[in-house]
Amino acid sequence: MSESVSNTQLRCVVVTPEETVLDTAADFIALPLFDGEIGIALNHSPMIGRLGYGELRIRNDSKTLCYYVDGGFVQVADNVVSVLTNRSIPADSVDAEAAQEELTSALGQTAAGDKQLTTRERAQAQARAQLRMARRPKQ
Repeated sequence: MSESVSNTQLRCVVVTPEETVLDTAADFIALPLFDGEIGIALNHSPMIGRLGYGELRIRNDSKTLCYYVDGGFVQVADNVVSVLTNRSIPADSVDAEAAQEELTSALGQTAAGDKQLTTRERAQAQARAQLRMARRPKQ
């Protein structure tokens, strides 16, 4: 999915290890960073950030595209927002039942040691973010 981008718009490119999920023009982009949300508008200063788990929103005119992103990194440079993530799912495709099962499983995991605790906390954060996406009002 690729659109032409003018000098008065952002370009958003979302890439997973398997494919380029999205390449589109945007007026505004909101991303989940690991420590909060960030909004990117035209001529944003260059940056690199670590993504969290949650909703990527891309607004172009009156249309908003929403995707679940599963961590990764974002780079902003020259009005191009490059999102590199492990997984990107259109918001309407996020399965609430599957996310609830993942959360229940993650909450039930025992953890001994830092590595197991980190793995359990990551699984819980991913499942909670997917649940938020699945339960949000449809646009």
